[in-house]
Amino acid sequence: MKAAKAVNLGVIFLMELCVLGSVWYYAYRSGSDAAPLAALAGVVALGWAWGLFGSPRARFKLHGAARVAFEVLWFGAGVVLLYAAGQHVWALAFACVCALSKTLAAAWSQ
Repeated sequence: MKAAKAVNLGVIFLMELCVLGSVWYYAYRSGSDAAPLAALAGVVALGWAWGLFGSPRARFKLHGAARVAFEVLWFGAGVVLLYAAGQHVWALAFACVCALSKTLAAAWSQ
Protein backbone atom coordinates (compact mmCIF):
# COMPACT_ATOMS: atom_id res chain seq x y z
CA MET A 1 0.00 0.00 0.00
CA LYS A 2 2.92 2.31 0.77
CA ALA A 3 4.18 2.03 -2.81
CA ALA A 4 0.73 2.77 -4.25
CA LYS A 5 0.48 5.92 -2.14
CA ALA A 6 3.91 7.06 -3.31
CA VAL A 7 2.95 6.43 -6.94
CA ASN A 8 -0.26 8.40 -6.45
CA LEU A 9 1.69 11.38 -5.09
CA GLY A 10 3.92 11.20 -8.18
CA VAL A 11 0.87 11.12 -10.44
CA ILE A 12 -0.58 14.18 -8.68
CA PHE A 13 2.70 16.04 -9.22
CA LEU A 14 2.67 15.12 -12.91
CA MET A 15 -0.95 16.28 -13.16
CA GLU A 16 0.06 19.66 -11.73
CA LEU A 17 2.75 19.95 -14.38
CA CYS A 18 0.26 18.89 -17.07
CA VAL A 19 -1.97 21.82 -16.16
CA LEU A 20 0.93 24.19 -16.80
CA GLY A 21 1.69 22.34 -20.02
CA SER A 22 -1.90 22.67 -21.17
CA VAL A 23 -1.66 26.46 -20.80
CA TRP A 24 1.42 26.46 -23.00
CA TYR A 25 -0.16 24.12 -25.55
CA TYR A 26 -3.35 26.17 -25.79
CA ALA A 27 -1.36 29.35 -26.40
CA TYR A 28 0.83 27.55 -28.95
CA ARG A 29 -2.21 26.26 -30.84
CA SER A 30 -3.77 29.73 -30.95
CA GLY A 31 -1.31 30.61 -33.70
CA SER A 32 -1.07 34.27 -32.76
CA ASP A 33 2.16 36.24 -32.81
CA ALA A 34 1.80 36.78 -29.07
CA ALA A 35 1.52 33.04 -28.33
CA PRO A 36 4.92 32.76 -26.61
CA LEU A 37 4.13 35.74 -24.40
CA ALA A 38 0.63 34.44 -23.66
CA ALA A 39 2.05 31.02 -22.79
CA LEU A 40 4.61 32.53 -20.45
CA ALA A 41 2.04 34.80 -18.80
CA GLY A 42 -0.41 31.94 -18.34
CA VAL A 43 2.17 29.59 -16.86
CA VAL A 44 3.47 32.30 -14.51
CA ALA A 45 -0.05 33.24 -13.40
CA LEU A 46 -1.09 29.66 -12.70
CA GLY A 47 2.23 28.85 -11.06
CA TRP A 48 1.83 31.88 -8.82
CA ALA A 49 -1.71 30.80 -7.86
CA TRP A 50 -0.51 27.27 -7.10
CA GLY A 51 2.35 28.60 -5.00
CA LEU A 52 0.01 30.80 -2.97
CA PHE A 53 -2.87 28.39 -2.46
CA GLY A 54 -2.18 24.85 -3.67
CA SER A 55 1.35 23.77 -2.90
CA PRO A 56 2.33 21.91 0.28
CA ARG A 57 4.22 25.03 1.40
CA ALA A 58 1.50 27.47 0.31
CA ARG A 59 1.42 30.86 1.94
CA PHE A 60 -2.36 30.67 2.32
CA LYS A 61 -3.29 27.06 3.04
CA LEU A 62 -6.79 26.10 1.97
CA HIS A 63 -8.80 23.46 3.79
CA GLY A 64 -12.10 21.68 3.27
CA ALA A 65 -14.45 23.03 0.63
CA ALA A 66 -12.11 25.88 -0.31
CA ARG A 67 -9.34 23.38 -1.11
CA VAL A 68 -11.70 21.21 -3.14
CA ALA A 69 -12.95 24.24 -5.08
CA PHE A 70 -9.41 25.40 -5.80
CA GLU A 71 -8.33 21.99 -7.06
CA VAL A 72 -11.46 21.60 -9.20
CA LEU A 73 -10.71 24.97 -10.79
CA TRP A 74 -7.00 24.19 -11.14
CA PHE A 75 -7.31 20.76 -12.76
CA GLY A 76 -10.51 21.81 -14.56
CA ALA A 77 -8.54 24.61 -16.22
CA GLY A 78 -6.16 22.03 -17.64
CA VAL A 79 -9.03 19.93 -18.96
CA VAL A 80 -10.80 22.93 -20.50
CA LEU A 81 -7.65 24.26 -22.14
CA LEU A 82 -6.82 20.88 -23.67
CA TYR A 83 -10.38 20.58 -24.95
CA ALA A 84 -10.33 24.12 -26.35
CA ALA A 85 -7.03 23.37 -28.11
CA GLY A 86 -8.76 20.53 -29.96
CA GLN A 87 -7.32 17.67 -27.90
CA HIS A 88 -10.66 16.17 -26.88
CA VAL A 89 -9.43 12.66 -26.13
CA TRP A 90 -6.49 13.94 -24.08
CA ALA A 91 -8.80 16.28 -22.18
CA LEU A 92 -11.11 13.38 -21.30
CA ALA A 93 -8.17 11.16 -20.32
CA PHE A 94 -6.71 13.92 -18.15
CA ALA A 95 -10.08 14.48 -16.46
CA CYS A 96 -10.38 10.76 -15.68
CA VAL A 97 -6.84 10.53 -14.29
CA CYS A 98 -7.44 13.63 -12.15
CA ALA A 99 -10.69 12.28 -10.77
CA LEU A 100 -9.21 8.87 -9.96
CA SER A 101 -6.00 10.17 -8.45
CA LYS A 102 -7.67 12.84 -6.31
CA THR A 103 -10.27 10.31 -5.13
CA LEU A 104 -7.47 7.99 -4.03
CA ALA A 105 -5.66 10.91 -2.38
CA ALA A 106 -8.79 11.77 -0.40
CA ALA A 107 -9.35 8.14 0.60
CA TRP A 108 -5.72 7.82 1.72
CA SER A 109 -5.61 11.27 3.41
CA GLN A 110 -2.79 12.49 1.21
